Amino acid sequence: MNTLTDNQLMLAVKAGEVDRLGQLYERYKVWIYNFFFQSSHDVQLSEDLVQNVFMRILKYKHTYTEDSKFVTWMFQIARNVNHDHFRKNKKHMNNADLEGVTYKTESGRGVEESMELDESKRLLREAIQQLSIEKREVIVLSKLKELKYREVGAILGCSEEAARTKAHRALKELKSVYMELQNR
Repeated sequence: MNTLTDNQLMLAVKAGEVDRLGQLYERYKVWIYNFFFQSSHDVQLSEDLVQNVFMRILKYKHTYTEDSKFVTWMFQIARNVNHDHFRKNKKHMNNADLEGVTYKTESGRGVEESMELDESKRLLREAIQQLSIEKREVIVLSKLKELKYREVGAILGCSEEAARTKAHRALKELKSVYMELQNR
């Protein structure tokens, strides 16, 4: 049996075959979880927000169009869920507990090299946390999720060129913050 595309599955969900949402959930739950976790570093919150995304997909299935790319539409919903959560709870994502993040030493590396790598990762996570939520989203979508700027632009509600510019500025600020942290 051939596998249905995301678009075909979502159109089936829209037509009332809500059990098809399970297939989309299985395909994208890890992607969405990572999107939230890379911003908040909170396992429970990330899991809850993933559930909220799929509940909203079901609730707003009537807004999905055949011309839409499912991933772009889904990330727009995920972004809205993220913003709504932090607005309602008056929390800022910079409050994530970075001390709980651990890294495993890869085999074959010396202890000193592994410690330097761990420190670099810690500094990078800390630098990302110091960026605004909008800049974090651009970095996560364009660099970590490797979406095209056209798709990032659609998610953020701007042009492809504006998304490219936002990503460039976010990376420039990330580099600056990282270098500042490294020099302390």
